[in-house]
Amino acid sequence: MSEAKTVMILGGGVGGVVAATTLRKQLPTQHRIVLVDREPDHLFAPSLLWLITGQRTARQISRPLDRLANKGIEVVCGDIDRIDPNTRQVSIIERSSTGDTSRSIEADYLVVSLGAELAPDAIPGLAEAGHSFYTLAGAESLREALRTFDGGRIVVLTAAPAYKCPAAPYEAAMLINKLIRKRKLDDRTQIDLYAAEPGPLGVAGPDVSAGVRSMVEAAGVGYHPEHQVVSVDTTQRRVVFADGATAEFDLLAYVPPHQTPRVVREAGLADDSGWIPADRDTLHTRYPGVYAIGDVTGIPLKMGKPLPMAGVFAEGQAKVVARNIALEVTGKGDPAWFDGHGGCFIETGNGKAGFGRGNFYAEPTPQIKLYKVGRRWHLGKVLFEKDWLRRKI
Repeated sequence: MSEAKTVMILGGGVGGVVAATTLRKQLPTQHRIVLVDREPDHLFAPSLLWLITGQRTARQISRPLDRLANKGIEVVCGDIDRIDPNTRQVSIIERSSTGDTSRSIEADYLVVSLGAELAPDAIPGLAEAGHSFYTLAGAESLREALRTFDGGRIVVLTAAPAYKCPAAPYEAAMLINKLIRKRKLDDRTQIDLYAAEPGPLGVAGPDVSAGVRSMVEAAGVGYHPEHQVVSVDTTQRRVVFADGATAEFDLLAYVPPHQTPRVVREAGLADDSGWIPADRDTLHTRYPGVYAIGDVTGIPLKMGKPLPMAGVFAEGQAKVVARNIALEVTGKGDPAWFDGHGGCFIETGNGKAGFGRGNFYAEPTPQIKLYKVGRRWHLGKVLFEKDWLRRKI
């Protein structure tokens, strides 16, 4: 029997949960697996799009992380105060019913899966004027605002060119549009999507980008690319862009700027890009025994853009890291490499969706295929959601 090891996973999102559950299956019980997250619940973020249109509730799309204890995983709920990548020691302010306590855990292996931190305050007026549908609270407030909406101008906004779930703002605009039509408010409502990026899902290539843009415009949503927001006038209810253009709104739904979590920056894990550089095949960082997966990483592609922030990549990377740690600990199995393959559903409303998938590591550019919108892809996302919430947590 090998000496007992401790594997600590920071973050209870898609990547963190998959890494923890995969490791638990592959490592003997003598080895300790610790998952740390500030929130007590795991939220299935892709379903926030259905929550804003009233098709889901928070309870339906979240599960308590402490359920993982039944699988032999130690769950710590608290704020990460400090990470020392050299010693793989993490300082945590743990929250419990009896109060906050400080503790430190030193690991043999550390997996950083803390995701991207949302920074709406980086744009003056943005947080006060609108609703961020990338958080549970923001999605719920947007749902309530839509419930009482009686006509006017709705603006969907991406505040920066790079953000997680690249299809989400385009899906949100189309789903909101379908909701407005269902409520028979379309004759007195205008929906516009202002994007900081040149086109939808640009990393996937011009054909996919054009295909998604066609979906949005066919739905009757106005699309305005390359509009970088600089501020929001909360009194006049007006978005101000870098080129001097403005957009007035009665209801604002936005994707906020993203940044690396503070503890990651302070630990020296991030490079000049602002994200953690990790080996594109193994996700190993420059620190021995330290891996980084998911949205917190910056993995450049041959075309010059980074690998998109998406749950499908976090899941694939987590499986690779878990397998390679298990191999190093037990000496059993074969090494694994992340191959850059991934895909995503693109909800259009009325029980239909598109789907894109392919190889993002292909050179010189990613090779992605966009499949025709239909009910099969919507059903596929529904089944994926049910399977995830039933089996992973």
